[in-house]
Amino acid sequence: MGEKQIRLDEGVLDETPNNLSKSEKDNYNESSNHKLELLRKRILNELDCPLKVTTHNLVFGKGNPCAKIMFIGEAPGENEDLQGIPFVGAAGKQLDKLLSLIGLTLDDVYIANILKYRPPNNRDPTNEEIERHTPFLVEQIKIIKPRIVATLGNYSTKFVLANFNVEGMKKIGGISFLHGKHVEKEIDDLKFVVVPLYHPAAMLYKPSIRTDLETDFLGMKSIIEDKREEKKE
Repeated sequence: MGEKQIRLDEGVLDETPNNLSKSEKDNYNESSNHKLELLRKRILNELDCPLKVTTHNLVFGKGNPCAKIMFIGEAPGENEDLQGIPFVGAAGKQLDKLLSLIGLTLDDVYIANILKYRPPNNRDPTNEEIERHTPFLVEQIKIIKPRIVATLGNYSTKFVLANFNVEGMKKIGGISFLHGKHVEKEIDDLKFVVVPLYHPAAMLYKPSIRTDLETDFLGMKSIIEDKREEKKE
């Protein structure tokens, strides 16, 4: 028997209010898209960061602007920098396979990164860079209003679990300990479940974590199904 598909029209993945007409839902989605586009332009004009000089493109985000699942990675890689789109390389292909495991595609979710510009040679983000970039990430989260925030790897996990505070990141454990452990968080009355995950790129050099990632994705599917049952009650 094939994997049961989780459909957008079941009201599980799309944050658009269910009591709206089709035209009202279209306007709602258009409003979110418009807000994201304004934010993208603000980053281009307002973000003061040396990484702008060494890169080709801003890598803002992609996906469903009203998605209930938002993935947050670390930083763009070479392919992402060249195209201006997150997760277009090998890591994106791995993420797409993991999503298909739970009946989803990249079009059903929203994806962004801690940093909006690629660090040279894909080095780790610095605390200063995270401080400069993440206020815009927080605004993205507020616009999209996800029910689940899936953090990919150490940096995004530590930042979100530290209540979006860079200084607090050093007090948060590593992803090898935290992966798959669901944590409820809130920001400005927006409540969501954080699901820490290994970064899909890690499977490329450590194939043994694939089983952990698949298990954690199936755990995330259980949250989706629980949300569906809550809406029925």
